[in-house]
Amino acid sequence: MRQEHKLFKSGCAIFAITLASLVSLNAHAGVTLETIKKKGFVQCGVSDGLPGFSNVDAKGTFVGFDVDVCRAVAAAVFGDAKKVKYSQLTAKERFTALQSGEVDLLSRSTTWTSSRDGSMGILFTGVAYYDGQGFLVNNKLAVKSAKELNGATFCIQAGTVTELNLADYFRANKMTYTPITFDTSDESFKALESGRCDVLTSDQSQLYGQRLKLATPNDYSVLPEVISKEPLTPAVRRGDEEWFAAVRWTLNAMLNAEELGVTSKNVGELKKSTANPDIARLLGSEGSLGKDLNLPNDWVTQIVAQVGNYGEVFDRNLGEGSDLKIKRGLNGLWNHGGIQYAAPVR
Repeated sequence: MRQEHKLFKSGCAIFAITLASLVSLNAHAGVTLETIKKKGFVQCGVSDGLPGFSNVDAKGTFVGFDVDVCRAVAAAVFGDAKKVKYSQLTAKERFTALQSGEVDLLSRSTTWTSSRDGSMGILFTGVAYYDGQGFLVNNKLAVKSAKELNGATFCIQAGTVTELNLADYFRANKMTYTPITFDTSDESFKALESGRCDVLTSDQSQLYGQRLKLATPNDYSVLPEVISKEPLTPAVRRGDEEWFAAVRWTLNAMLNAEELGVTSKNVGELKKSTANPDIARLLGSEGSLGKDLNLPNDWVTQIVAQVGNYGEVFDRNLGEGSDLKIKRGLNGLWNHGGIQYAAPVR
């Protein structure tokens, strides 16, 4: 009887601790999302100038793939894609800005890694762009492969996984190199152009984007090797599951919209129809997705109407509709030869 009493007391204590933990978690759930709603805009951290992903155009407007992710989140939360303010961040600054609350969302060509996921107090919301590290060289070097770069001098942006990947690659291939690090991507590319280094290494998407900013871009080539996996992912701070879900499902919504053929041109008409149940649930004509996420019922309609589906955003900033002309490749939908795959709306 005494043993049973001890077990009962122990069970009660465990229940009390678990309940207290749940209360604590619920006390923080939704704080970020509600704060954002009250202040009336999303503070979004973007790169310090990367064509195709985030840069300022001739009119002084922020444009790019990462910028459009920010705009899509604003459209989801406020019904207005313009309710975003941008913080241009270097690779060194980005995580501190997110951790400190300077920005609500980091949408800045950031790779999802185990150490970042486990020890930095941030959460990655879903892969927006599958990338990989490559090499940009001056054609004067007359090299066709990264295996020919033994002894070369490399320009690298500090505070990135690029440094670690390069070290691993050269170690594995028993080659040597000399690194020169810079705080910004622009500094790295200017150093390559001035001849201070032989090679610039970064995510391939960045190489194609920054190459356009060189005075003579045709004098430079991207080598064929891709030496790493770089899943580029928007990130938020830990501690607010509702905000995390809103950002994650914004990306899912854009992918699902493309898969279902919902575009910025036809979303208004499709919103009126319930013939296709998948589209009806996505656009809020049926189901409770908006309510479940603490978002307006028409949040997906607003994303697609004001920003576009994933394919439209990719094409406009990175693909055939842009100067970069990057092929969809891995970023194609799962049913069109790629690996982009969104969770279903059920």
